[in-house]
Amino acid sequence: MTALWTSAAIAAATGGTAAGDFTATGVTFDSREVEPGDLFVALRGEATDGHRFVAQAQAQGAAGVLVSEPADGPHVRVADTMAGLTALATTARARTTARIIGVTGSVGKTGTKEALRLALERTAPGAIHASVKSYNNHTGVPLSLARMPAASRFGVFEMGMNHAGELAALTRLVRPHVAIVTWVASAHREFFASEEGIADAKGEIFQGLEPGGTAIVPFDNIHRDRLLAAARPYASRIVTFGMGGGADVRATDHVLHPDCTTATADVLGRRLMFRIGTPGAHWLSNALAVLAAVEAVGGDLALAGLALADLGGLAGRGARFEVTRGEGTATVIDESYNANPASMAAALAVLGATPVTGAGKRRVVLGAMKELGAESDAFHAALAPLIDAAGVGHAVLVGAEMAPLAASLPRHIPATLVDDAEAALAAVRGSLAAGDVLLVKGSNSVRLGTLVAGLSKASA
Repeated sequence: MTALWTSAAIAAATGGTAAGDFTATGVTFDSREVEPGDLFVALRGEATDGHRFVAQAQAQGAAGVLVSEPADGPHVRVADTMAGLTALATTARARTTARIIGVTGSVGKTGTKEALRLALERTAPGAIHASVKSYNNHTGVPLSLARMPAASRFGVFEMGMNHAGELAALTRLVRPHVAIVTWVASAHREFFASEEGIADAKGEIFQGLEPGGTAIVPFDNIHRDRLLAAARPYASRIVTFGMGGGADVRATDHVLHPDCTTATADVLGRRLMFRIGTPGAHWLSNALAVLAAVEAVGGDLALAGLALADLGGLAGRGARFEVTRGEGTATVIDESYNANPASMAAALAVLGATPVTGAGKRRVVLGAMKELGAESDAFHAALAPLIDAAGVGHAVLVGAEMAPLAASLPRHIPATLVDDAEAALAAVRGSLAAGDVLLVKGSNSVRLGTLVAGLSKASA
């Protein structure tokens, strides 16, 4: 593999002291993910201290470690390893000439980031760097930057927040040439007095734009004008995307199919017909943002359209699989990674458009939506008409926060309220039948991914 960091370069970037020469081909702060050749960064966290796992990382083949304590073997010692990781990120960003795209939003961040990665890979095969998983916070973003090869042509970085001021810090580290807000909705509402406050916090991403940079804003969002005002002081160019007639990048027509979407878009005067391999109106919105960004960094729009056709559901964000039930199968839609009111609405709309077979039913396992603050009960209860409109025949609801929803569902939708993912899995195993379509969605802390894993094992 290509060298990413030498011990000398790490020491120079961090102001640390190197002990032993080594060359790292990767960077990680999770000892469980260490691969041969990696630099292991021993971070101190609230729950544990990465220094406890230095020996394990070395046994797994780490080329060297970044530490703030004495260590055996090849290492670079610094005063503070989090500051050291941030210094590596800053150096990695400074040494590349890549065109950088930053992505944030209440919903659609990871999907848009992955679609951009695939789209730009068509333009520059093997020269794209993107955040992995949802590494989008104060540790994940520096890690993603530190992993970027100097020769990258494009970089795509997801940035998240749940408090004001966090995105301002992240975007100044990423220094994007293009900054996208996918959508603004009531996520992390517990920490904001209003949805307008969330919009302001999302708009912080524009503060890190490089000179001549482009801001990409959702035209159809109720907070569009607020986002435009946040972008104007920092962006040389603002591009809007959406369905509205005034959007710079807009779908002039489209058809939502159960398993995909076909569309024609006007991309700043250029006409593009394309297909999106993942269903749902929210994915059409994401795709328009992707096309706007590809155009902004000089990528190939036609190739981007082809990449969107190859886009499949992501694990925890729309992936589908079949579970054997008797003589037939049931379909599971895995949206287990996270949830807020907007993403719940989008997922339920997709479920409603997905046909069942035979005597099958549409079913849901919905976990509590966290961090909604004083309006949590109202947000949960408001899902009831969406569940009804989706044609759901049975609901398993997970967590005490779901009680208002259970009370609000119409009588013709049987509901089972359970405490945790384990109980939900038991309920589903006893009811899922051939021809059914099951949507699984909830906040990550509800751990519905374990339910999906349990069902997936049954399908093997």
